[in-house]
Amino acid sequence: MGSIKIGDREIGPDTPPFVMAEVGINHEGSLEKAIQLVDAAVSAKADCIKFQCHITDAEMIPTDMKPGEISDESLWDIIKRCELSAEEERKVMDYCAEQGILYLCTPFSRDAADRLEAMGVAAYKIGSGECNNVPLLEHIAGFGKPMIISTGMNDIESIKMSVDAIRALDCPLMLMHCTSMYPTPYEKVRLGAITDLQTAFPDLTIGLSDHSLGIYTCLGAVALGVTALEKHFTISRKWEGCDVPISIEPQELAEMVIGAKAIWRAGGGMKTILEEEQPVIDFAYACAVAISPIKKGEELSLDNTWVKRPGTGKILAKDLKLLLGKVALRDIGADEQIGWEDVSQAE
Repeated sequence: MGSIKIGDREIGPDTPPFVMAEVGINHEGSLEKAIQLVDAAVSAKADCIKFQCHITDAEMIPTDMKPGEISDESLWDIIKRCELSAEEERKVMDYCAEQGILYLCTPFSRDAADRLEAMGVAAYKIGSGECNNVPLLEHIAGFGKPMIISTGMNDIESIKMSVDAIRALDCPLMLMHCTSMYPTPYEKVRLGAITDLQTAFPDLTIGLSDHSLGIYTCLGAVALGVTALEKHFTISRKWEGCDVPISIEPQELAEMVIGAKAIWRAGGGMKTILEEEQPVIDFAYACAVAISPIKKGEELSLDNTWVKRPGTGKILAKDLKLLLGKVALRDIGADEQIGWEDVSQAE
């Protein structure tokens, strides 16, 4: 599995999962709300806060199309209302720098990408809708900055086409498994696809961009080795906005950050006995003891020999059968631990 560096942050299997708080358009075009969201993401200790750069007439033609069941409002009207100006986006990025959180943004058009490049962004997050938009991907890859691509609505074959195009331009790359359903039912999240991506692209780092409710699937994905997590984020699900109902709130984001780090720290390893377990072994293991007085010359059997704690004796419970049938070389008192030096083979 590969790694990627964005700004000063190394993202890969040797570092805790990179947590992205996805604002998207949850600010509803309000700079004030955008700043509130930055503050909340900082308090939750997210690594990054991500916005979307929409220049409506550069990314779509006028249309009355509605975004499925997400909203009854036309997609054009939603995007137009939620635009931030170039000046406002720069203010948000500068505020993020002041607060010590990485600013990322998703461009939905060539003009938006050029705007972000002029702003000096550290990397580019690409939405699932642009995963196979090779002209735009190649344009952005030409900047030479790291790219994070969500892969909803695409299969391995179409993803490979985009990966090859970006690799041809020698651009650092991360892939995010994603299901483009809002919300995504748990049975459609398909965490197994993470393994598919890891197998198909073993040199790339793989993350999860999740649209299910809550933080459970993100935490589960960490156990499968993802190196980055992205969740829609809002101050409150009482806010207006088409993505707000599927977004997590600040306390949930904080819990996801803590949980992801804990699960990452708990990962890996092998089923061996740790040196640190020895104190527990000493009291938890059982050893061979006399359960009634045994006279010198008496044969050991299950009637006079069994196993009891602590585990500080010389013959562990696993070796009890090897002890049976041997003869005591001395008197052994009840509840006295038995050692190999105390017995001999029966004649």
